Amino acid sequence: MPSPALSIRPYARSDMTVLSSIWFEASREAHAFLGEEFLRSQRAAIEETYLPGADVWVACLNGVPVGFIGLLGSFIGGLFVDPKAQGQGIGRALLAHAQALKGELSLEVYAENTRACAFYRRLGFRETERRARDDNDLPHENIRMRLVPAAF
Repeated sequence: MPSPALSIRPYARSDMTVLSSIWFEASREAHAFLGEEFLRSQRAAIEETYLPGADVWVACLNGVPVGFIGLLGSFIGGLFVDPKAQGQGIGRALLAHAQALKGELSLEVYAENTRACAFYRRLGFRETERRARDDNDLPHENIRMRLVPAAF
């Protein structure tokens, strides 16, 4: 059986529903500590502000969206892969694409999201600082990371 074809393309408004769903399902796994009610409350902001306002790139397997990365300049506002498609190199491909576009990259990740922290470290991101509270002033430690050049 042939391996699935991975492609990365710019966001289109018609992607909003599927990307919102990917964001929600991936967030339920990676950010369970925030609680499902809180994540549901944030979904409208993802759809109305984040997706239209960021430079979003969509990863597709055989033409079907399975993940995305949102860039705010060279800052990664978010990287989300459908939980059913994780472990196939999609996140790595999205990061490589972002680095090719922007060069130096930075991001923030919840310290409690240990899987993502380990993923970013494996790809060459290094911690530059920490803060005790997140953007919503909740007591969840955030780690700021920067990609060390030539990591890929």
